Amino acid sequence: MDQSNQKHQRRVRYSGTHPKKFEEKYKELQPDKYADTIAKVIQKGNTPAGMHRPICVNEIMEILQIHPGQKGLDVTLGYGGHTTEILKALDHQGHLYAIDADPLELPRTEERLRKAGYGPDILTIKQMNFSEIDQLLPQSGTFDFVLADLGVSSMQIDNPERGFSFKIDGPLDLRMDPSKGIPASYRLRQLNFDQLTGMLKENADEPHAEWIAQAIISHYRQGKEINTTIDLQKIIKNALSSLPIAIREDETKKACQRTFQAIRIDVNRELEALYTFLEKLPTVLAPQGRIAILSFHSGEDRLVKKAFQYFYRAGNYKEIALEFIRPSMEEQNANPRARSAKLRWAIKA
Repeated sequence: MDQSNQKHQRRVRYSGTHPKKFEEKYKELQPDKYADTIAKVIQKGNTPAGMHRPICVNEIMEILQIHPGQKGLDVTLGYGGHTTEILKALDHQGHLYAIDADPLELPRTEERLRKAGYGPDILTIKQMNFSEIDQLLPQSGTFDFVLADLGVSSMQIDNPERGFSFKIDGPLDLRMDPSKGIPASYRLRQLNFDQLTGMLKENADEPHAEWIAQAIISHYRQGKEINTTIDLQKIIKNALSSLPIAIREDETKKACQRTFQAIRIDVNRELEALYTFLEKLPTVLAPQGRIAILSFHSGEDRLVKKAFQYFYRAGNYKEIALEFIRPSMEEQNANPRARSAKLRWAIKA
């Protein structure tokens, strides 16, 4: 065949050293093929796009004291980091149930775990909210240990289509399960000034709650919409523009993080789900069963603390954590997303 007249086509390359689209971070999205790239990203103290680094792994494993033959439950499967460590401890003896409310990430995590050799004989995976854990009992019976990591997984934050982060433009959605409820862009329109202020304070301890709430209300009164993550980021930035220049940039970044957190908690009714989960927890634990809960803001930690204290006084728990456990400074420096984590535990009577 004569190839002299064929025009050479260059291989498609991504423009720039840092691809702008989430999908273009192809090396980080294929960890099996690009282990060196993943290692370099982690070494810099960052979390590779599309991945999640489990927090307080050693502390959690010490609390749960897992040994082969036990039956356990991970109520926040996520990327599967904690689950993998638990399965290693079980050593293909016993059984682990793992659940998650996210219908988009759960199949990907299940595929990774199945490829790693964890079949249905050792691991059962279900899509459900942890507020529904009692529905597992007819199939599973009570558990020797339960783990709950209340943080949002990094792969959810990094995917702009989910709307969890203000750093990349995307639809202002913030739903864990996009098939349920309403996106944040609709939810914000339903709230008045007092409700917005209360939400920001209760869900994120936002010190600038009134300013941000007023800016959102004013934006709507001008006939404008808040449809994307960048739309909301700009409103927060403008709301805090009168702050002293020395602290403005840092305070604005923190306010964006807290505001997105507060709205996410509201949209997904996370505190209501956590309250229900904590209420049902003693009924799913076997005698001497252990529970570890990792929370990431004061509202969550208060609920966990009060629930543990209540059921301890009621005689359901024989021992509870008197103080929360923080990730080590080494872990906080290596993984900035660990800095706000608080770990509490309890043991069933």
